[in-house]
Amino acid sequence: MTFTIIAESAGDSLHPTTAQLVGAASSLGNGSTVICPGGIGAAEAATIAGVEKVISVVGDCFSTFDGGAWASAINSVCNGVILASASPIGREVAARIAAKRGIPIVQDATELADGITITRPIYSGKAVETSTVAGDCVITLRPNAFEAAEEGASAPVNIVDQSADVTIAVKEAIAKASERLDVAEADIIISGGRGIGSIENFSHLEEVADIIGAAVGASRAVVDEWGMPHSMQVGQTGKTVTPSLYIAVGISGAIQHIAGMRSSKFILAINKDPDAPIFGVADYGIVANWEEAIPALKIALAAL
Repeated sequence: MTFTIIAESAGDSLHPTTAQLVGAASSLGNGSTVICPGGIGAAEAATIAGVEKVISVVGDCFSTFDGGAWASAINSVCNGVILASASPIGREVAARIAAKRGIPIVQDATELADGITITRPIYSGKAVETSTVAGDCVITLRPNAFEAAEEGASAPVNIVDQSADVTIAVKEAIAKASERLDVAEADIIISGGRGIGSIENFSHLEEVADIIGAAVGASRAVVDEWGMPHSMQVGQTGKTVTPSLYIAVGISGAIQHIAGMRSSKFILAINKDPDAPIFGVADYGIVANWEEAIPALKIALAAL
């Protein structure tokens, strides 16, 4: 079975989820070919154990993201089972490539087994679907759901220039810059709900996030009523996350919110209401006002 992995980048370097994609392929006993859009991270990808070859796909279309142009440029060098990250970019490019090739696509997988048997949550995490795909297919994998492959390879890097094959592409996209981590990809997330009182109090969560290198998330109520960015929303109508640690502060635990974070490896809930539903899914719970718990947490973390 041949695996092709579409690398995920972060700025000018390889994103850690790329090593997770390689690890997923390696767990099935397969080596993989890694495609690096725009050539970003090609040298780094070549050092990941399990990588047999790296294809650095370059061209004018990679100056900014354009799902259609990227899929056109990448499609011709893909073979076999194609893996990509279930990030916004990965989902779009993967879907477009599957459509071009006329093969199935399964989004947001959390487990892979021989066959290929794919496990993924459905109905906002209320059920788990297991399906088997025969032949070539495209699969996006949820970030942090798979063990990352270690370094230890020295794979060859081939450069393919696709400038002539892509005739239409977005030349420039203007977006608001953010210094905060994306909750969909962060390994640690601290989220706030209405229980923290006001939007100004999110600064306390940001201070904790800066200490531990976390992303800051929010409940739907905070986004709808206080005007927090939708990109921060965790939940059924926001982003589904799978961090190693999820800290819920002042979040009661509505079904909509729990659907987006219940697959976190560890959940810490801080809420003054001992009967809050969030404690039903939490691994650790602190029954206290956030005004008491967060300052104590900051002091303890700063002392580490």
